[in-house]
Formats: sequence, structure tokens, C-alpha cells
Amino acid sequence: MTLSDQKSPGALAVFQNRDFAAFFASRLLSSLSSQMIDVAVGWLVYQLTDSAFALGLVGLCIFAPNLIFALLAGHVADRFDRRFVLVVCYILMLSATFCLFVIAYEGRTQVELIFAIVAIFGTARAFSNPAGQALLPNLVSKDMFARAVATTSSAWQIATIAGPAIGGLLYGFGPEVVFLVTTIFYSACLVFLLIIRPSLRVRAKEKLTWDYLTAGMRYIWSNEVLLGSVSLDLFAVLLGGATALLPIYARDILFIGPFGLGLLRTMPAVGAFVTALVLAQLPDLQKVGHKMFIAVAIFGLATIGFGLSTNFYLSLFFLTILGAADMVNVFIRSTIVQIETPDEMRGRVSAVNSLFIGASNELGEFESGVLAGFVGAVPSVIIGGIGSLLITLLWARWFPKLRERNQLSS
Repeated sequence: MTLSDQKSPGALAVFQNRDFAAFFASRLLSSLSSQMIDVAVGWLVYQLTDSAFALGLVGLCIFAPNLIFALLAGHVADRFDRRFVLVVCYILMLSATFCLFVIAYEGRTQVELIFAIVAIFGTARAFSNPAGQALLPNLVSKDMFARAVATTSSAWQIATIAGPAIGGLLYGFGPEVVFLVTTIFYSACLVFLLIIRPSLRVRAKEKLTWDYLTAGMRYIWSNEVLLGSVSLDLFAVLLGGATALLPIYARDILFIGPFGLGLLRTMPAVGAFVTALVLAQLPDLQKVGHKMFIAVAIFGLATIGFGLSTNFYLSLFFLTILGAADMVNVFIRSTIVQIETPDEMRGRVSAVNSLFIGASNELGEFESGVLAGFVGAVPSVIIGGIGSLLITLLWARWFPKLRERNQLSS
């Protein structure tokens, strides 16, 4: 089916495109595997170390390759077949999760080895994220793009609903079971990627220079709307991220075990998934700037509520609201970034965007772990939520064009 054939206004019309359907399936399975691994690794590391700082180091091991390879990853996404880049990345992820299976099966307890394998995952993600983001606009028509972003985001949310719960449940049979299942899932990812017809082979003809590598960063810096949207997510989520501390809440505060940990990690995705379904039906969203700032403020308030809660069900509620608010922010930011960026620069701009996202998530986990090591888990989460609120107020003042943005398209 060609891009011009996609004329159905229905939310599911984007699945009439075979390439997008295969892309969606690969993202769903890889995201599911990623969530299962995060639960298993987090619980395993905390069991081995009893250390909030060690949990923070897991996030740092994932983020560090993002920081190191961000510019190179953008170049690769703009110079080479983006589908091929994804295939290589998933082979690397498949190898890493198989190594985790071997380690768990043999009963090895060297946490340093786990950190090294997590860093391999981080390296693969550093290259796969910009390639995947840059590939999506090549698979669907422009009029279907907003729906495709919302639908692809729902793949992540489906995975983060099911993945943590499945990971926590399977962990009851042993961590090696979790890693064996994810090895199978990554194998299926490769099959779906191979179904996709190769994307147009590229792209940029410029020589590999420092100016070329940093073009994506300079492009974002020169665009107030792009800079405001990606930096808002960076600092608000970095300060408000409590994900790294969920094993502490599950074991020491709520007393709910690994399956309960899976449920805690699931609930943000429940809220986000429901929100993504609603957003997929609303491609003509209005006053998107105001909605983005309101969503981030709600994210901060929900983080504070979770930090204060000692009731399991109330904690689930706050995490659900947190996920719903974050989904609004993710949807608006992701759509604006892709629409505002020329195709020949999408890889480099997406790499910078992925670096910002990685900093907000994985570096945020490291920040939360370090802070919790000094002041405790509960104060760390509350301080982070207050920080998110302050960032929202400052960014609303400093980026008026983003605040007043009416539609997703300029």
C-alpha cells in the first residue's frame, strides 16, 4: 500500500500500511522486553546490594552511552538505511538479554557484570531511538502522522502496562525466566523489522564534520518551540523521576514484593495508554502549549502525592495520574519535533531529542538514587515533584512561543 492510499479517517487506518504495522509490532515487543528487563534488573540489583545508589547506577549505565554516542547516532540515522540501523541495534539487545539469561541461570552475583550488560543495552538504545523516530515519518503520509505518533506511543504504553506485571510475575520463577522470554521477544522483533521495506537510502551528502554532527543541536537551539519543549521534558522529568526508587517502595515502604513492583511500574502506563487512545482520536488538538504546561504541572503534583503515600492503592492512583499527564507531554513534544524538522535532519535532531529524553529518564533515575542515598527515598521523591512544579513555572515564563502554541503543526 502506498502513502497516497491511506485515506481512511479512522484511528486504525494507519494499520492499513503494512510497513507501519510491522514497525508497530517491533516497537511493541521491544518495549515489552525493555520493561520486563527493567523490573528484573532493578529487583535483582537491589537484592544484591540493598543500595539506592546502586539502583541509580543502573540508570546511569543506560544514560552514559546516550551521552557519548548522541551525535554519532544522529549521523548514522541520517546517513544509513534506518531500518538496517534498527536491525543491528536489536541484534545487540538480543545478545545482551541472552547474556543476562546465562548469568541468572548460572547464579552469578557480580553486580558489576550486570552494570556492563545494562550499558550495552544503553548503547543499542542510543542508536535505535533516533533511527526509529526518524524512520516513522518515512512510513506514513503527513496527514496520518499525528495518528501514527499517538499509535506508536500507545505501543510503548501497552508494553509498560503489561511488561512490568509480566516481568514481576515471571521473576517469581527466577530472573532467568524473565531473560529467556525477553530473548525470544527480541528475536521476534527482528522478524518484524525485516518485513519493512528498506527506507530511502540517504540522505545527507555533506562531509562528516563537527558542524554537520552538531547541526541537530544547533537547529533545536535556534527554535524556541523545539528548545522549550525538549528542555521542559528534560528538567521536569529528571527532577520528578521516581522510577528508580520503586524497588525501595515495593520492598521497604509498601511491602508488596516483586509482583507488586511490577504493578507499580505498570500504573503510569495504564494512565498513559488510556490518554494515548484519546489523543489518537484528536489529531486537531488545540492550545497545545497550554496543555503541555498543565500536563507537566499535574505530573509534578502526582509525583508529590506518590511520595507521600503509604497506601498501596493510593500509590497506584497517583502513578496512574502521573502517567496520563506525561503522555500528553510526550505526544505534543514528539509530534512538534517531527513536524518542525526537515527529513534530512531528522536523525540528528531525533538523536538530540533522545539524549534529552534519556537524561530525563535514566539520568533522572541516577539523580533520584543519589539524592535518596542522602535524604531517603520519600524526601527524594517529594523534592523531585516540587522541582518539576518550579521548572514548569519558569519554562512558561521563559518560552512564551511554546506556551502560546495553538496547534501541533505550525
